[in-house]
Amino acid sequence: MSAGHPHDTQIRALYARYLAGWNQRSGVTVSSVFADDGELIDLDGTVRSGRLTIAADMRRMFTEHATPTFVGIVRSVRRLTEGVAVLHAVAGMVPPGAEELDPAFHTVHALVAVEDAGRWKIALLQSTPARYGGRAEALAALTVELQAAR
Repeated sequence: MSAGHPHDTQIRALYARYLAGWNQRSGVTVSSVFADDGELIDLDGTVRSGRLTIAADMRRMFTEHATPTFVGIVRSVRRLTEGVAVLHAVAGMVPPGAEELDPAFHTVHALVAVEDAGRWKIALLQSTPARYGGRAEALAALTVELQAAR
């Protein structure tokens, strides 16, 4: 929707690197896109604070669990102030062993990016379950859109 941010490409790439790290099951790659004091808020409300904590928790999760694969679509990137931007995206997950997205795992991502010494990092990434107030048609439309993005 939005391509007006002067660093739109870098911020979108930041989100893409997060998804790629998740899909590679790499705690190091996932955490590398976060600021030292960055935070990750999961679908279940778990808050992970600090890049090193995020790395350790992701490594443990990827070791102990078969995790779904993410598919994401960036909706917008906009400037909040100099050196701070917000990215909104929607994402779906394909469970391990499955061929299709599971609508129960659809999420809305809100990402706050900060520029530090010319590099963009994630200050906050929050996942909110995409339930759309029970509107089945909205959830089905998102599923079709995400499936097409695979």
